[in-house]
Amino acid sequence: MTQSTWDAVDAYFSEQLVGHDPALEAAAVAADAAGLPEIAVAPNQGKLLHLLALTQGARRILEVGTLGGYSAIWLARALPADGTLITLEIDPKHAEVARGNLARAGLEKVAEVRLGRAADSLAALVEQGVEPFDLVFIDADKPSNPEYFRRALQLTRPGSLIIVDNVVRGGAVAETDSTDPAVVGTRALHELIAAEPRVTATSVQTVGSKGYDGFTLARVQS
Repeated sequence: MTQSTWDAVDAYFSEQLVGHDPALEAAAVAADAAGLPEIAVAPNQGKLLHLLALTQGARRILEVGTLGGYSAIWLARALPADGTLITLEIDPKHAEVARGNLARAGLEKVAEVRLGRAADSLAALVEQGVEPFDLVFIDADKPSNPEYFRRALQLTRPGSLIIVDNVVRGGAVAETDSTDPAVVGTRALHELIAAEPRVTATSVQTVGSKGYDGFTLARVQS
């Protein structure tokens, strides 16, 4: 199979099962116009996040890595009217674009973009003793994934879901001698998860318009 085939299949499923969505399309256009990296989740992947949040019955969602707010829109739409999404972004330009996109999607009352290093923002949330999150989506700098996951465990409850994106690294995650910081961080994440009795987890490889990659899904047990 080729990338063009993966693109075509993603386009077919998105057309059939996602359809035309002005807010999401406007968010993608705004991110592109602002020169943001083209690394947001694909429409069908965004809908998967949405369905997971709905299935979870999530009232509180935490996202690590906002970019232009595309995935935040999908997640926030799964919340009830009194729900909360907090999304963490280090880049002021990205945060500004995301806030605009969330506002245009009518989600500014449930979604908050917090600016700063994610590690610092997560530590602050722990220190504040905030109400646990029902779902955490981690999609930021990969070398920091182990730290983000540790903090996510402090900010969740038994039954919460933690999703970590981009864990396959085009297959490089299986390279034991890799010196790529993203791969090293991803391998360290999975070693941490494997040794962590409070979670049960699996990882799934994916192909599509975003290439060859995958995600890890963990459920907090205790």
